[in-house]
Amino acid sequence: MVKVKICGLTNVEDAIAACEAGADYIGFLFAEESPRFIVRDKVRGITGSVKMNVGKVGLFKDHDAAYVAESVQLCGLDHVQLHGRETPEYCSLLRKMIAKRDITVKILKTFKVKDKIMGEDPENYSDVDHYLFDTYHPKMMGGTGIKFDWDVLKGRNFGRPVFLAGGLDPENVREAVIALRPYAVDVSSGIESSQGKKDVKKVKEFIYNAKNA
Repeated sequence: MVKVKICGLTNVEDAIAACEAGADYIGFLFAEESPRFIVRDKVRGITGSVKMNVGKVGLFKDHDAAYVAESVQLCGLDHVQLHGRETPEYCSLLRKMIAKRDITVKILKTFKVKDKIMGEDPENYSDVDHYLFDTYHPKMMGGTGIKFDWDVLKGRNFGRPVFLAGGLDPENVREAVIALRPYAVDVSSGIESSQGKKDVKKVKEFIYNAKNA
């Protein structure tokens, strides 16, 4: 059964509601340019309040590796999502820096998709645990609400579990799961009532439709 990541959380109420609805991962944006940016102390408060067994993901974009490693420990994260131009060498360095803190963390590397996968070949990232594919946008880092052409990924074996993002919502997630059979689906804007605030009804519908595809 596909796993579900609810991303762009900004408050404890939405985080708990997502977990109660069956989310497998909850995500927090540490990139200040995002309208869903959340400070570390607030993330720490939310993760400390969530008692359910879910993955806690921090999204970072071109941050210093030391800052990321420190944030992982401070905020109780167990997954790091790298959403910028991080190189394979950066990913290897980050893993070593986190390991020095005696923490086990899985690393997701985001790749943007237009009419093809943009940037460096995912296969060059041997030291990450998951690949995440999101819609390319020239100005927005994510949360665009725009889906990319899934045929770009269809039939590809990346050798890593794949998270699928980009324009997913309760209406199209079932189709996406059937088309690509990803390891997980990732949603943010597609389940919001306003920017940074989740619609609990849409959250429940999204998770139900994804897991029953």
